[in-house]
Amino acid sequence: MPTTPARTCEHCSSPLPLMARQHARYCDTRCRSKAFRAKKSALPVELTTRDRWVRRAADKRPLTVAGMAASSTDPRTWSTYKSAAASTAGVGLGFVLSDVDDVVCLDLDHCLNPLTGRLAPWAAAILRDAGTTYVEVSPSGDGLHIWGRATVRQGRRIRRPDGTAVEIYGTGRYIAMTGRRHGNTPSILADLSAVVSKLTA
Repeated sequence: MPTTPARTCEHCSSPLPLMARQHARYCDTRCRSKAFRAKKSALPVELTTRDRWVRRAADKRPLTVAGMAASSTDPRTWSTYKSAAASTAGVGLGFVLSDVDDVVCLDLDHCLNPLTGRLAPWAAAILRDAGTTYVEVSPSGDGLHIWGRATVRQGRRIRRPDGTAVEIYGTGRYIAMTGRRHGNTPSILADLSAVVSKLTA
């Protein structure tokens, strides 16, 4: 009589318990939680394959993986994603924007209600214009970092009539990374040229 192949956990590949439900995907709640966190924090490969990672201090200063002062303009102080993620220096990760490519970040402050997840209308409009691209919740919990591609050679801070501000950076700056993906945004970088042009017009 043919035997049914043993089902395995999607996270750790261990065999699922014999009494596991038919639709079970994980061996226990710990593996389910770890898999969920990993999925939620999936960073775009366009970022993780670039050796432009730093650590960040609690006061937002960039640090090397060894905990020394880093610089957003000195490549000697940057690291691989793997090394930066493994380091315990500071309180988190940062990615350095450089003029060697067109990776940019739109920084939207005070636009997200951390309790309800509701976006301010002005931020929701920018997010719609940005389209399908990677978006993170900022370290403060009430802002967003929209990642993509565009030609931005000089940082811009745009004050809006309603008092809100949008910052656009493409070089000579590092951005604090949280891995806290906003909603169901994908792990890809879209062309943000049209959004940048609209904001800076």
